Amino acid sequence: MTQFTDLKLDPKVLKAILEAGYTTPTPIQAQAIPHALEGRDVLGIAQTGTGKTASFVLPLITRLGRGRARARMPRSLVLAPTRELAAQVAENFDTYAKHTRLTKALLIGGVAFGEQDKLIDRGVDVLIATPGRLLDHFERGKLLLTGVEVMVVDEADRMLDMGFIPDIERIFGLTPFTRQTFFYSATMAPEIERITNTFLSNPARVEIARQATASETIAQELIQLAPARRDAAAKAKRDALRAIIAAEGDKLENAIIFCNRKVDVDILSKALIKHKLDAAPIHGDLDQSVRTRTLERFREGTLRLLIASDVAARGLDVPSVSHVFNFDLPSHPEDYIHRIGRTGRAGRSGKAISLMVPSDQKYLDAIQELIQKELPRGEAPAESESPKAAERPKAERAKPAPKPAEEQIAKAPAPDAEKPAAPEKQANAPARRKGRNEPAQDGVVGMGDHVPDFMIRELRSA
Repeated sequence: MTQFTDLKLDPKVLKAILEAGYTTPTPIQAQAIPHALEGRDVLGIAQTGTGKTASFVLPLITRLGRGRARARMPRSLVLAPTRELAAQVAENFDTYAKHTRLTKALLIGGVAFGEQDKLIDRGVDVLIATPGRLLDHFERGKLLLTGVEVMVVDEADRMLDMGFIPDIERIFGLTPFTRQTFFYSATMAPEIERITNTFLSNPARVEIARQATASETIAQELIQLAPARRDAAAKAKRDALRAIIAAEGDKLENAIIFCNRKVDVDILSKALIKHKLDAAPIHGDLDQSVRTRTLERFREGTLRLLIASDVAARGLDVPSVSHVFNFDLPSHPEDYIHRIGRTGRAGRSGKAISLMVPSDQKYLDAIQELIQKELPRGEAPAESESPKAAERPKAERAKPAPKPAEEQIAKAPAPDAEKPAAPEKQANAPARRKGRNEPAQDGVVGMGDHVPDFMIRELRSA
């Protein structure tokens, strides 16, 4: 079996790897690193969680061991689709480059431009950025990409989903054609294939089989809901989720709850907080300081429920998560494996519970086809409401109890009782101006008290 010591990495890098507790590379590391050290372009097709970040960070540090950075001209560029994933790459760089003098800068949204400009002005060996923030600095004249020796594009399929492909193509055009390129994607959509054919030169293709099974330490469960109306599906899932959280009790130490859309992340978070549950959202529209603070609270254990979108959860590494909930079944079946893999790590036991409504059937079919088995079915616990009250429709429960028949008869008016006469108009009271659509006394809907002259002018005979 290949060891890191067999991969011809810089001795300083090897020392950092051993100090981090690693001795054996993952399959993608063992296959990609030798090609990268030879100077070849690398096309890596692998999922998150396969160790692909280290597969480009380790040879990148070794490659940049010689040389010196110049002001505003980074020597290498790493592009990531989200702030969290960019931050994770930065953490990897800090871990494996700690015995070198290499410098880095992290360009992400939510951080003041001034602080980032200072780092770039001093010159950095590794620039880690999201595409939008990188182009912001470039357009402000604060950054030159003509000195880039190595360029890395991570999670290109997510870049495609988020609409970053035009930005990626533009950034490629700003870098030298002599650069070495590492390009990673979980899938090879036609658009991704086109970009690799255009910007990569005879790449070494490293493909790791899709992960189709979850850890045996994860107990999986699917709860099928059948709301009376389609527009009531979200509420039915929120009610079921709260009931499950209550039923799990102390067994639920913390949990990540996945939604497919950012708007649903916000709605669900507010609904849980309204019911006195310790929850907080994380998605791309939140300020970076808020996202960082939320993640720190969750890692530290002071936040119990983290409501997240798939994109925001990329790069989230929390070793101990007791539960994962799929509030929405993912539209990409591979994401199901990634989501539930957030629990049951390092030999710990975990639980993954998914909610579905009839419209999710196609997503369920794709997931079960990928994992080659049927998800075990479960039932949502009953809500705390009394059974008799739960059986009645909500509108009926809101109605007051009917009054006794005797009381109703006593309050009913006598059949022959005369109606009070309407008050007569005062003789000198001014006539009330009729509204625009209010009919006059003669039944004609007109223009009020004013009639234009041309409508009452006599016609002259010829």
